[in-house]
Formats: sequence, C-alpha cells, structure tokens
Amino acid sequence: MLTQIQLERYADVLLWGLKTARAERFKKGDTVLIRYDLAALPLAEVLYPRLMGEGFNPVQRLTLTERMEKAFYSLSDQNQLVFKTPGDQELFAALNGSISLRAPSSITHLSSIDPSKIGKVAVAKKYLNDILDAREANGLFGWTLCMCPTEELARHAGMTPDEYTDQIVKACFLGRRDPVSLWKDIYKDAQAIKKWLNSMKVKFYHIESENIDLEIFPGEFRKWIGISGHNIPSFELFLSPDWRGTSGIYYADQPSFRSGNYTRGIRLEFRNGSAVNVDAEEGRDFVQKQLSMDEGANRIGEFSLTDKRFSKIDKFMANTLYDENFGGRNGNCHIAVGASYSDTYDGNAAELTKEKKARLGFNDSALHWDLVNTQDKRVVAFLETGEKKTIYEKGVFTC
Repeated sequence: MLTQIQLERYADVLLWGLKTARAERFKKGDTVLIRYDLAALPLAEVLYPRLMGEGFNPVQRLTLTERMEKAFYSLSDQNQLVFKTPGDQELFAALNGSISLRAPSSITHLSSIDPSKIGKVAVAKKYLNDILDAREANGLFGWTLCMCPTEELARHAGMTPDEYTDQIVKACFLGRRDPVSLWKDIYKDAQAIKKWLNSMKVKFYHIESENIDLEIFPGEFRKWIGISGHNIPSFELFLSPDWRGTSGIYYADQPSFRSGNYTRGIRLEFRNGSAVNVDAEEGRDFVQKQLSMDEGANRIGEFSLTDKRFSKIDKFMANTLYDENFGGRNGNCHIAVGASYSDTYDGNAAELTKEKKARLGFNDSALHWDLVNTQDKRVVAFLETGEKKTIYEKGVFTC
C-alpha cells in the first residue's frame, strides 16, 4: 500500500528514531533486531540493507502469524504457556537496538481466548522486557517501532485501505521529500515544552473533562519525556506518576483493540492509587481480567498529553500507536494502567533498583495498556507554592 518512495522515507525516519531513542551513540558492530509481521516485509527489506550500511549486525525475526498465534493460545498446556525459548535471554542481553514493524492481518483472532492465558504469557515473558529496560537505562539499547497499513486495520477503523494509508503517510510526513528534517523540528519544539513542564514544582495535576475528574501525583524525582524517537509516529509528552496518589474518575471515550478483544467506554474509579471500580460499555469482562493480571495491573503507570499542533492524526485508527497520538480537534490525554517507565525518573535510571522504584511509587506490572480520552479538557498543575497553573487546554500546551 505504501509506494517504494514512501518505504524509503519510512526507513529514513525509523533510523532517525532508533538513533535518537538511544542515550549513547551507536557504533559499528552493534546488534540490531528487526521484528516484523509478514505484511511488513517490504519495509523490512528496505530497512535491512540500511542497517548493514551503518555497520550494524541486523538480526531478523518474523513474528507469529495470526493463525500460529491462535494455535499457540488454543493448544498450549500450562507448561507450554510459560516456556522460555532457548537463546532468547542471551540474544536480548546482547541487543543494542530493536525496530518493530507491525502490520497485523487480524486484530480479533484472539477474541475467543481466555484473557487469563494471555496474561499468563505476558507475565512469563516479562523477564525479557526487564533485560531491555536495564540495558536502556545504561545507554546500551535503543528501540523504535512503526505501523504498516493493512486491510484489516482499515476495515476496523472504518476506512478504505487507501484512506488508512493516507493517515499513516500524513502522520509520519512521508509525503515530504525530507521527513526527517520535520521530525527534528518537532523534537526541538518538544524539548522546549518539556523544559517548561519540568521547571515546575508540582504537588498534583487535576484533569477535568466531561467524563473525567482525576488527580494524579507526579511524586518525587519525576520528569516529563516524549517525542524521543521511540515510536513512529509519537507526539505525546508523558511521565510515570507515583501511582499511590491517584484518585478520582477516568474515562476512555476512544475504543481499544487489545489481544483480539474490542473494548469501548472504559470507566475507572481510583481510590488510594488502585482502580476499585472497573466498568466498560463494551468488553467489561475482558477489561476486568486484564486489570487483575497481576498486583500492579490496576494502577497507573503513565499519564500522557498530546498537542494537536504536532499530531496530524484525526481519525480512529484501531491501533494504539496511532490512537494514543490522536490530534484532531481536542488533542488527547491517556493513562496507561500497568507498568511505568523508568526513563521518567529524574536521575540516573541505571540506579533505579526494584526496591527504589517501589519506594518512589513507580508501578510494576506485566501489563501496559493505554486508554485514550479525546474530549475537550483542562489540566491544572497545583504547585507546591499553593499556586495553580493551567498547563493544557483546548488540545495544546499553554506555554
């Protein structure tokens, strides 16, 4: 669906994202993993020689097809569900970079699978993410990912394949001769906003919209990050708050597809940091099972805001990567229930031990699920001085 020129430009942007996302510079001989869905093969074939030309050692991995993934969950016994593939731990411990190319040919094929089985696999595989998190904290690893258009995504988003492809081209600036230069400009503008946000001594944030009345406490040693190359596209600025201070009501007006399940109208009531009431207009049982996956699954791991001046995404895309970066008329905010991000720690993330993370209120979970609200909203920072400052209104940051 993407032209050859667009694929070439996409590869340029992904390489910029990979290099920007890593704290330390890449060097020749570094190992970079390319994980791709079958429909993303044309982009993988463009990207592979680019990585070779950089002097990297690319390792390619084709993800499970939808039929294979459904067979795995349908047929696995308890031992097979938690089986650790020999060599995975060694590979992840040696990776310097990773690029994921997602292009699902189905997003509902796991709808008949017990969500607890999916959760059990996520918990069993968490050790691999922990390895990469530790390497990233030490500047040894960087990652990025993107989405390629498929007929399945377009159908669930209510668009034709051409309309869906146009949204991707528009969002990633692939219609421009030099999209990387525009990404660099956005990166620079975001740096200024993050500096402004991080200059405030905030006690808590109050988020209010038609259906949201939520207080989030950033906690100690936190910083806003984002637009860092990790996701293509990504226009969100976010932090991982102290989960223990979360209270009030959050509502996701945007639908979500997750693990083959469709959910809509998720409403969470937080008290003392945990979601004590979990409801949804559609998919309620699945949502409740996801939020009981482990001890941290019903707590907040992320709070995010997207400025509509950056994002050109103005349609529901049936894909979290795009939907969490929705611009449209009002921008968006989202929370993620589950795992927090160590790189929002305002210090040396390599020193952030499991015990220190727990002490500071960084949430730990095998789940990380972004729930998006696109309503008109106001976000007010209640400062330690007693002052109040509106930081986000009508879809834009107010700096």
